[in-house]
Amino acid sequence: MFFHGKVPKSKQRKVPKVKQEQYDEWLKSIEAMKPKSLRPMVVAKSPVVTGVLVRETQKIKSLDTGLLPATKPAPKVYTGSAMKGIATMHKSNAVPVFSDEQAKDISSMRR
Repeated sequence: MFFHGKVPKSKQRKVPKVKQEQYDEWLKSIEAMKPKSLRPMVVAKSPVVTGVLVRETQKIKSLDTGLLPATKPAPKVYTGSAMKGIATMHKSNAVPVFSDEQAKDISSMRR
């Protein structure tokens, strides 16, 4: 269980008079260096927009390489008669079987 109380603020320490006087003199010297003939800042009114705004930059066409678009390749299908079947190893891993020995080996590898 926590109890929160007031945390006393630290007292502000007084600056010695000598240091304060030196600081005041320094500020006065800085004020003397600032230019006093600054013109007041004038804010220009924004012009009234009439009509349609048009983009001023030129439109650059993309480069035409002359290549045809990429197409999907034909699906790869095994059409030969050498494969005897598909075996399933652990974690549903399908493996092609080409001989009876491979089938026996794969069946003995199962868990």
